[in-house]
Amino acid sequence: MKNIIEPFKIKSVEPITFTTRDERLNFMKEAYYNPFLLRADSVIIDLLTDSGTSAMSSKQWAGIMDGDEAYAGSKSFFRFEEAVKKITGFKYIIPTHQGRAAEKILFTNVGGPGKYIPNNTHFDTTRANVEFSGAVAEDFLNEIGKHPEIRADFKGNMDVPALENFIKEKGVENIPLVMITVTNNSGGGQPVSMQNIREVKAVCKKYGLPLFIDACRFAENSYFIKKREPGYQDKSVLEIAQEMFSYADGATMSAKKDALVNIGGFLALNDDNLAMNCRNLLIVTEGFSTYGGLAGRDLEAIAQGLEEIVDENYLQYRIRSVEYLGERLISAGIPIIEPPGGHAIYLDAKRFLPNIPPEQFPGQSIVAALYIEGGIRAVEIGSVMFGRYDEHGKYVAPPMELVRLAIPRRVYTQSHIDYVIEVMIEVFKKRNEMPGYKITYEAPMLRHFTAKFEPLF
Repeated sequence: MKNIIEPFKIKSVEPITFTTRDERLNFMKEAYYNPFLLRADSVIIDLLTDSGTSAMSSKQWAGIMDGDEAYAGSKSFFRFEEAVKKITGFKYIIPTHQGRAAEKILFTNVGGPGKYIPNNTHFDTTRANVEFSGAVAEDFLNEIGKHPEIRADFKGNMDVPALENFIKEKGVENIPLVMITVTNNSGGGQPVSMQNIREVKAVCKKYGLPLFIDACRFAENSYFIKKREPGYQDKSVLEIAQEMFSYADGATMSAKKDALVNIGGFLALNDDNLAMNCRNLLIVTEGFSTYGGLAGRDLEAIAQGLEEIVDENYLQYRIRSVEYLGERLISAGIPIIEPPGGHAIYLDAKRFLPNIPPEQFPGQSIVAALYIEGGIRAVEIGSVMFGRYDEHGKYVAPPMELVRLAIPRRVYTQSHIDYVIEVMIEVFKKRNEMPGYKITYEAPMLRHFTAKFEPLF
């Protein structure tokens, strides 16, 4: 059939509060033109993130009621541990309250001044946790991934020759691990090929370095491999995921993405000594090793979500629904990263607003306009999130200026997405009237969460 329907029925609904354009203009001013500072009940369609915003299934909600809240040795932990091990194969599974907690524990143990962490592209919290430890986060996205207008199957891949040169330059002793993010969130939600993962593993093995996977969207990445990479068409998504993790020595995961839950994550390891050190820090910062900052009911929901996420009917619907939005925007002449990614559409703010320079935050201009025009909340992934100043005070822009429209899992129907398309087209028509912005307040790290802006009229 040509039409792909949702592989689920809707059992519960949440009302949407509708607002007028004038109300939204005032709300945006009160939020200093930062969508993170908006009240959620003033948002009509919330595409700020796909993290923790999924709709849980009836079996997940049943698991909530069945959760074992024992402080130590909860049966819900053992179900959770079994579900993670089935997919990843790792020896030690350490629960955390979300992905950034796993990152904090990992990089506190392996990072520090003088250390370097290579990645295809670090996302914001990963980079922040690396840098908070005193280490340096370095990105090695392959060249084609830096060109939004070019279509390719695996634009999230790591630049393997650049990685090897970096290892030689900085020294093996200064690189505690190599990380690869699947799918590549900051790179447009683009997938990483199995071949690329194998090649990165070969470099790591050559130099005796552990390979870690940021596995937030492992199932979406596995589905792309099944559909695009030769030799995987007849393998199940679970089998592909298991092979992917077999090349790694550990993983971090925010379960708020591909485990279809509202809170939770984990750190998975094979190294005995590192696991011991990480568990010790877990107990100090998160909780005992069999709950790690989560209630037993959360562990049950994650275990069930990990079973549901590898369902290929769901993944076909998920990838196609995001692709539908991308195709409609492209047909309207709106520039995006092509092809559409797995969890989001990324607008190319450089081509959308070529008259606004990076230091005036073109992505933030689009984000503000989307909310004012139609109550849609999105997030800038460009100079606000990743811009910096060098040692001479000169502004250094990131390679791309993007706006992410992240699609929550199992939440919005096609009519919601059609509304997003209509609003997006209206904003695009008015692009010549849109101002740049300046920052009036910023925090020293992760400034995009709390920064305040003013338009430059």
